[in-house]
Amino acid sequence: MTEGTKGVIAMIVTCTIWGLSGIFYKLLAHIPPEQVLSHRILWSGVFFACILAVQGRVDQLVAALTQWRRVRVLMLATAMISLNWFIFITSVQIERATESSLGYYIFPLVSVVLGRVFFGEHLSRAQGLAIGLATFAVALLTYGLGVAPWIALVLGFSFAIYGVVKKGLDIGPVVSVTAEVWLLFPIAILVILLTGGGGIQGSWRDAGLLMLSGPLTGAPLILFSYAARRVALGSIGVLQYINPTLQALVATVVFGELFTPWHGAAFGLIWGAVIIFSLSALQKSHQETRDAQAVKTPERS
Repeated sequence: MTEGTKGVIAMIVTCTIWGLSGIFYKLLAHIPPEQVLSHRILWSGVFFACILAVQGRVDQLVAALTQWRRVRVLMLATAMISLNWFIFITSVQIERATESSLGYYIFPLVSVVLGRVFFGEHLSRAQGLAIGLATFAVALLTYGLGVAPWIALVLGFSFAIYGVVKKGLDIGPVVSVTAEVWLLFPIAILVILLTGGGGIQGSWRDAGLLMLSGPLTGAPLILFSYAARRVALGSIGVLQYINPTLQALVATVVFGELFTPWHGAAFGLIWGAVIIFSLSALQKSHQETRDAQAVKTPERS
């Protein structure tokens, strides 16, 4: 199995977990989002620390957090992922998970644009058309609802920037994600102390769910970091559609959220962009496979 194939599998598992995670955070909707986020950071930190301790790599974490060049990059990644977590948790609690799913539909297209800007990845006409349709979808939804879908925009852009930052890190996925969480650790502890336990004192059920948020957060983040370093941003974009599709189904079928005609029109445009973008990516992938096979096949005299 090639490294690229491993990255694709890791991305599929990651997106499935993320797509269904709204169900988990709905169970904690009675606890303020900043408290849920603080426990998510706390128990993620514990989860990651245990993994590194078992692997005997705590020294790598110390090295990452004592080199200013890396810390600057990690701080930007930390800011983006913590913002993403908070907005997602809030969207589930205020019954706007449908809009959050739109954000994760937008993210792959933003990711492709950033891949072009920062890494020189090729942007085909089909991809350009898909990005144009997504932009029009956001504008249409803004007009129809009378307000910009800020949840979708913040989620889409914050996670796209996070992916770009992760691409530039020269440390392993477990170490990098652990460093991000530990940079937030003091703030999380402070919030929990100031709120008298941050919701964990409510019941054994709440305490168990808040603690479970650690591995539920940690496992897919490690997989995402693993995939981001082995798969091109364009390919990550295609696979990412598993996440918002599951999120949208959970929001409408499980949560019963309102789905207006304006939402229908916007999602229709987004799905059109998805089809165009995916077909383009598949065509590119097939062409790269043929080119690779042609290089490996010796010429006959």
